[in-house]
Amino acid sequence: MRDIERYCNELVEWMRLKVSEAGGRGVVFGLSGGVDSAVVAGISKLAFPDTALGVIMPCNSHPEDEKDALLVADRLDLRTKTVDLSKTYHVLAKELGIENPKSIAAINIKPRLRMTTLYYIAQNNGYLVLGCSNRSEFTVGYFTKHGDTGADLLPIASIVKRDIWRMAEYLNVPREVIDKVPTAGLLEDQTDEEDMGFGYDVLDTYILEGTGPREVVVEIERMQDISDHKRKFPPIFTPKY
Repeated sequence: MRDIERYCNELVEWMRLKVSEAGGRGVVFGLSGGVDSAVVAGISKLAFPDTALGVIMPCNSHPEDEKDALLVADRLDLRTKTVDLSKTYHVLAKELGIENPKSIAAINIKPRLRMTTLYYIAQNNGYLVLGCSNRSEFTVGYFTKHGDTGADLLPIASIVKRDIWRMAEYLNVPREVIDKVPTAGLLEDQTDEEDMGFGYDVLDTYILEGTGPREVVVEIERMQDISDHKRKFPPIFTPKY
């Protein structure tokens, strides 16, 4: 991405067009305290100064995440709403009889609860839901199906992580958030790069240039293949007769 300002301006116009086509009044998105949601917040504020809403949804989350989310909102003069999903998660976990709260199935409940929350707010206000997944994570399936990509629009899913950081600087996102170690925030001490098994620099180079260490390229392509279903609408059976 060479011209950040031009790209951001095009993204703002695209978002306005898509919301208008859907008969919407504005947008709503999860404000996690991470750089991806901060960039979505910045673009949303430019596109819809009065009808962009960031929803902070702690779910047994680290207090620092909410602090950073509020820091972003304050910097952007963004409207926010806080919905604490911790009790909701515990009630559901008890009903499901979850034995291992650190299992993938269990931790993925959290982004799916957040998706449900965002859609209630969106439908109640005539807004569209924005997802905050970037291209790097989208490529290898590092997201929760029907969770963080359960959205009406994915405004940054064509933008690799290295350019997300550049956009964040252009949009005046607080330095604390830009420099924060990327994490999904679903488990304590979890980081994106540890989960994926390689760094964003290697992943972005592969996406943009098709090159990288052989063993990492093999793993990226494997992850891309097995997560293909997450990027597509569910298959529809078509009878032969």
